[in-house]
Amino acid sequence: MFVMKQYRCIHSAICICTKRHLSEDAIFLVFQHLNWNPRLIAAISCVCKWFDDIAKRVLWKEFCRSRAPKMMLDLQSSGSHSVYGNWKALAKLLTYCSGCSKRGLFNSTYIPSHFVHQTRFSRTSGKSFLIPQCRTDVLYVSDPCEHLDQGEDRDVGFFRGVFKSFSVSKVRKMLIDRGAKLHPMEVCPYCKAKMWSMLQAKMVPKSAGSRLGSYDDCIEYYVCLNGHLLGMCTLLPLSDSEETSEVE
Repeated sequence: MFVMKQYRCIHSAICICTKRHLSEDAIFLVFQHLNWNPRLIAAISCVCKWFDDIAKRVLWKEFCRSRAPKMMLDLQSSGSHSVYGNWKALAKLLTYCSGCSKRGLFNSTYIPSHFVHQTRFSRTSGKSFLIPQCRTDVLYVSDPCEHLDQGEDRDVGFFRGVFKSFSVSKVRKMLIDRGAKLHPMEVCPYCKAKMWSMLQAKMVPKSAGSRLGSYDDCIEYYVCLNGHLLGMCTLLPLSDSEETSEVE
């Protein structure tokens, strides 16, 4: 409440801030105490341009580092690529399932977007989404976010990921060499960049289906110009002999 009161400097939802109400050091300490709460950062950013600038430069970076420290260290370890300037997009990718619309990327039934409280991203899993010629690339991919009973008695999974040093990756070079076309209308939900279809480029390996627990012919994913990956699959049903357990 303290932070919200400090930033109620809006008229008709348009920020007209001209002064710094708190120092950046104070903002840092407040949100460090709040464990870099992403909902609160996003909410205040929507109503205050000055705060949004701080969030893009500092708060989203700290959020990413706190939630996935080893992954962030790896993504920043190459001199040819830097996460700086894209922390907000990366933070959204870590916490947000984009869902899909009937006329969107996947031409599926409407599945609303939502925050995801916890997701595992794996560099090892990422290898399964790369064809053999590109497996020296580094790709982190999430476990699928499951949406059950989505029409026609099917279970749908959404997954997302990010490349390290995408600008010099073999995947990007192959997409360009193959003359892959960018989607004419849809853009990345995380950074608003144009996207390539890996399915149309014939760059979806069968190993992706095994990793996802999905039908091989029901997987599609896109990669944007900034190296963010967005995908959808139809999940295989559990057999009667399989048992599941829930871990909190």
